[in-house]
Amino acid sequence: MSQTMDYDVVDRLVAEGHDRLLIGGEWNRASDGEEIEVVDPATGTPIVSVPSASAEDALAAVDAAWDSAAAWAATSPTERSEILRRGFEMMTERAESLARLIVFEMGKTYSEALGEVRYAAEFFRWYSGEAVRNDGSIKIAPGGDKRIVAIHQPVGVSLLITPWNFPAAMATRKIGPAIAAGCTMILKPASDTPLTAFAVGALLEEAGLPPGVLNVVASSRSSQVVPVMLGDSRVRKLSFTGSTEVGRTLLANAAEHIVNCSMELGGNAPFVVFEDADIESTVDGAMIAKMRNGGQSCITANRFFVHDSVADEFGRVLSKAMGEIRVGPGLENGVDLGPMINLDAQTDLQQTVDALTGAGARVSVGGGAPDRPGFFFQPTVIEGVGRDDPTLSREIFGPIAPVVTFETEEEAVALANDTIHGLAAYVYTADLSRAMRVAEAIESGMVGINRGLISDPAAPFGGVKESGLGREGSSEGLHEFLETKYIAVSW
Repeated sequence: MSQTMDYDVVDRLVAEGHDRLLIGGEWNRASDGEEIEVVDPATGTPIVSVPSASAEDALAAVDAAWDSAAAWAATSPTERSEILRRGFEMMTERAESLARLIVFEMGKTYSEALGEVRYAAEFFRWYSGEAVRNDGSIKIAPGGDKRIVAIHQPVGVSLLITPWNFPAAMATRKIGPAIAAGCTMILKPASDTPLTAFAVGALLEEAGLPPGVLNVVASSRSSQVVPVMLGDSRVRKLSFTGSTEVGRTLLANAAEHIVNCSMELGGNAPFVVFEDADIESTVDGAMIAKMRNGGQSCITANRFFVHDSVADEFGRVLSKAMGEIRVGPGLENGVDLGPMINLDAQTDLQQTVDALTGAGARVSVGGGAPDRPGFFFQPTVIEGVGRDDPTLSREIFGPIAPVVTFETEEEAVALANDTIHGLAAYVYTADLSRAMRVAEAIESGMVGINRGLISDPAAPFGGVKESGLGREGSSEGLHEFLETKYIAVSW
């Protein structure tokens, strides 16, 4: 398998007319003819151009979602469940072609892309079950004068904004519960990776989703189209995954109309290694937590806090593992790490390395971009990082592992919590009591104990502090798209 092969899955998407804006069941160009150039990050060359929605297109998508809202909310839970189940089956059947599409526009390796598609499909399967479990409650009021009936109804037209790093999974994690709840929606994917969103829209259309329920509007003009949609009183829900900085702006926009918000924002995950941890298995977990998606994940291990007594061994074993990673285009056989998403990302990583080494830390392996086309960056371990280094306060979105030492449990917890973020954390120790104690003390929405992979459609995914609001996945993800109505009645 080679990256030099024709972009056949892209060509097929174009031939089918599914490389356009999906609004009200119609696939159209942007109203003003503007386009987004989609680039293959492994080569730095354009693949295809797709429409870039204007403010007019965005409002047309809101119109379509609004016009479909009442009828869709009135459909039976079973009907919504069956559409989701068909979506799961179709996505599973087409996993290989969808994975190759992700490789071309996003850059991750084929094996990781295939894993993402299968993970993305699981959200359709999970919410096909949750669709029929929208339970309410009934109880007698304490005063005995009435019944208190609580039901859950669709929140309404929902704006879903997704990032480029998991173009399939971040879309289905929002679309699945929105469909299950009975909401219509507008999906705005990242402008770097619109093709996967269009493919998911076409797949659900084929699975039987009525026109207007899901509208897909890619745009490179976010600052124009998003405020227009959030400023429309018919839009009642915003579900966003992306950076904390953009999240702050969107929350301010949403405040104008008190829009219901779910925000999955940036992370700065600590990876804490205690002196009794088995170093070989710890490094195995670290490689998953750090290198999944090339480190381009909000829950990636971002800061490695290692006990003084095992820091040298950990650094040596981690550096060896990182040094054995093969870097190259995602469709080449044997490749473990594809390119970063774009030139800006590659440049930012080099500046991060320079800042850390300029403060006295040392590069154990990697440290720069390889001499080849595309936006690649070497897997990098940096040891001797100071505990107060300002770089530790920001999210490193790539394959760089800074290692910091600590001496006591209290110090480890303090270092882990020294951030505005609180999304994920990882703790490695042979002492279960310590593991649970530290997991409770760390300020994060999710903690992995002696494991580097924590994502699951059945688990509540989300953070605390400035890492977000609300939860995705699990039954809680469904309730993000529901409003509770209380009915007082006597009989």
